[in-house]
Amino acid sequence: MSNMTSEYRHTPVLLAECLEYTDPKPQHTFVDATLGGAGHSLEVAKRIGAQGTLIGIDQDEVALAAARTRLQALPDEQRPELHLLRGNFGEMDNLLLQAEVPEVNAFLFDLGVSSVQIDTPSRGFSFKETAPLDMRMDPGKQTLTAEEIINTYNAADLTRVIRTYSDEKWASRIAEFIVAARERERITTSDQLVEIIKAAIPASARRSGGHPAKRTFQALRIEVNSELDVLRSGLEAAIRWLAPGGRIAVISYHSLEDRIVKDTFAEYAKGCTCPPDFPVCVCGNVPIVKVLTRKPVLPSDEEVARNARARSAKLRVAQKLPVS
Repeated sequence: MSNMTSEYRHTPVLLAECLEYTDPKPQHTFVDATLGGAGHSLEVAKRIGAQGTLIGIDQDEVALAAARTRLQALPDEQRPELHLLRGNFGEMDNLLLQAEVPEVNAFLFDLGVSSVQIDTPSRGFSFKETAPLDMRMDPGKQTLTAEEIINTYNAADLTRVIRTYSDEKWASRIAEFIVAARERERITTSDQLVEIIKAAIPASARRSGGHPAKRTFQALRIEVNSELDVLRSGLEAAIRWLAPGGRIAVISYHSLEDRIVKDTFAEYAKGCTCPPDFPVCVCGNVPIVKVLTRKPVLPSDEEVARNARARSAKLRVAQKLPVS
């Protein structure tokens, strides 16, 4: 167990800022929608204490086991009632019904994919290893794999996926090269795909901007796991479950995720949508949340120096308004 636990002991990103904004207090109910190694939850537990309730959600059995070990090692007065649930925050309603909580005081979503999953070669997330092109976060429940996308989507759909989910400017060329390569033989491994991507991106463009396959692999992972739809529905469910005055904090790591968080919060913060010249409101729309972060909160230079994973992190927070 020890090496499994240490693998999951990734440093929590923006920890002080998350605690400040979610403001966990004794007796609160706190949901960590992306539990991982419980880096954030461990500090939250100390603040909500034995009278509090901590709900941790993760798709990965290994992460849940490691988190349980760490949380149960807390002294009695710091150990809240624990509900560690296997699942995906897209199933938030079902998971919270399972935990039988009436409402929630704070939610935390840390959208950095568990680096352990990405570093497990057999899962095929990494462009650095030879592995089958899988990329499913939950292989037990999902059928669509990266291999199937690469071998069956037409060039236009491949271009759309790669461009939309990664801002890859060579998307259409990569798609053409994939279609041409698979006519010769089925593409089944990550290194085959890496070679195709390298061939598609001109040498001059490969000299900067990190590994040439990074963006395409990110785009495939998002498509395989419907990550953006799942994120939107998870955020909407969380806002519904929040108690008045409760807070939702979300750390995102790329612009697509950040845009969804920003837009979802803005939508729920919008009040009346009647034209300005209407004498009285007829739409009846009232704001449901107040956005607490006018601009996203970014990690300090010290944190980025300590933890490379924090480099692209952005934190946005909203607070549920009382029903007027």
